[in-house]
Amino acid sequence: MRETRVSRIIKSEDLNHHGTLYAGRMAEWLVEACLITAINLTRKPEDVVCVRIHGFHFIRPATSGDVIEIRAKISYLGEKSITVDAKIHVNGEDAPSVTGMLTFVTVDRQGKPYAHGLALPQDYIEENRDIYEAAIEARKQR
Repeated sequence: MRETRVSRIIKSEDLNHHGTLYAGRMAEWLVEACLITAINLTRKPEDVVCVRIHGFHFIRPATSGDVIEIRAKISYLGEKSITVDAKIHVNGEDAPSVTGMLTFVTVDRQGKPYAHGLALPQDYIEENRDIYEAAIEARKQR
């Protein structure tokens, strides 16, 4: 289970009327990084679809010229689902500026969910206990 890292530079067209990164653009990039993470796990891009965005938490803004790095990793695997946690770091800062979590499912050609047969190794769960438990809580909420 490897972490996906995607970097972007914020340009003027990515800004909102406040001169900070538009939330919609950040959401687009975050969803894409999480999808890449799920696809890297399944190796079947045509079988992975997003079913739930658990939410985004915007902590600090980013502005034009800032470089962001999206770090996404698997946080939970259900029988048919894959939950991915993402953190966005601005200009190499240790603390994330944005966090988010999404759940995907594996589907067949008819769009019917199927069991992917994947499991998280116990040592991975222990190393990532915080995001694993956060994913369990997020999946309980409706």
